[in-house]
Amino acid sequence: MKIVNFDDPLAFAAKAEPILSEDEDVFSLFNGVLQSIKAGMMEEPFMATAELEGNVIALFQMTPPFPLNMIFTDEQHMDSAIDGLADYLLSHNIPLPSIISLKPWAERFADRWTDKTKQSSKIIMDQGLYRLDKVDETLEKSPGIRRLAQEADKPLLEKWHLGFIEDTKMPEVTPEQATEWVERTVQRQEIVLWEDDGIPVACAKQARPSQNSVSVSFVYTPPEHRRKGYARTLVADFSKNLLNKYQFCMLYTDMMNPTSNKIYQEIGYRKIADSVQLGFEVKENR
Repeated sequence: MKIVNFDDPLAFAAKAEPILSEDEDVFSLFNGVLQSIKAGMMEEPFMATAELEGNVIALFQMTPPFPLNMIFTDEQHMDSAIDGLADYLLSHNIPLPSIISLKPWAERFADRWTDKTKQSSKIIMDQGLYRLDKVDETLEKSPGIRRLAQEADKPLLEKWHLGFIEDTKMPEVTPEQATEWVERTVQRQEIVLWEDDGIPVACAKQARPSQNSVSVSFVYTPPEHRRKGYARTLVADFSKNLLNKYQFCMLYTDMMNPTSNKIYQEIGYRKIADSVQLGFEVKENR
């Protein structure tokens, strides 16, 4: 088993994209991040394959501080690929704070990583991966309208971004990083707001576009506006609009939040896979 590290995103994409295209929905996160890397939007990405006799057995991708994402194409050789990657990361002193993948793959990696490093794993987020092909038109709608986020919305969105990070247990960001993120996404016209009687009450964002799909993320309603159906109405309306351009929409949900999962299913999203983000920490001696 050989681990091949790539500095050239296009060379890595040549290996990865034929595999990603076979399951574009399940691998939408990996593919979307890869497109951002190719566009020069990610700093110092880690891109690697595990190869056996010229065949790609696994794909690995990480854009710190976000987790390592992994795809295995041959489960018969999964353990060898995992061992090869683990040895590579350790020998090159590459930090591995967390991983994300389909649940069986992530758990398999975590077990072997713990054996090698004595670092225990913990669940950061137990996730469901959902796909939407058609919005349920019978869905009851909350009052308001959808509109594109504007310059004047940036201070509010910075506050909401920090609230979203806290709610979803994503890697912490500084206020300065939140400002940069909001500036970038508003400039790209990626964020939409739901506005009721002139007051912004919820937001959502399009992310990781590919040839046939796009993901919906950053779905957030501040506490004072929750339990009024705003997020559900916004996601339904926004997703329907995105389906005019893409064949299907994707999103990740927190499986520990039954409310959000119910809402997305009411819209028409259906779960196609179980994913998990696992973090690692050194075991304490007792």
